[in-house]
Amino acid sequence: MPYWLRTMPKTVEAIVGEDGSIQLPDSISLKRDQRVLVAVLEETDEANRDLEADSSVGEPALLGEKALAEDWTRDEEDEAWKPLQPDQ
Repeated sequence: MPYWLRTMPKTVEAIVGEDGSIQLPDSISLKRDQRVLVAVLEETDEANRDLEADSSVGEPALLGEKALAEDWTRDEEDEAWKPLQPDQ
């Protein structure tokens, strides 16, 4: 087995128990003093509520839309992309 495959991190989903302890799947076996990374994931419903509450999400993209549209419709832009277009 190649070295990079033996050292590749393994990602598993765990659940936080009522007492706050992390419950790993039974298929995972850890060694004493083994290093692990823990990522705390937001609940889907909660994350969606946060996005809906923040009306500024995506605002920079909307503000730049008009300027980009002007750039994309210029003759110079069409000429610049010509070499990348399939033969017509």
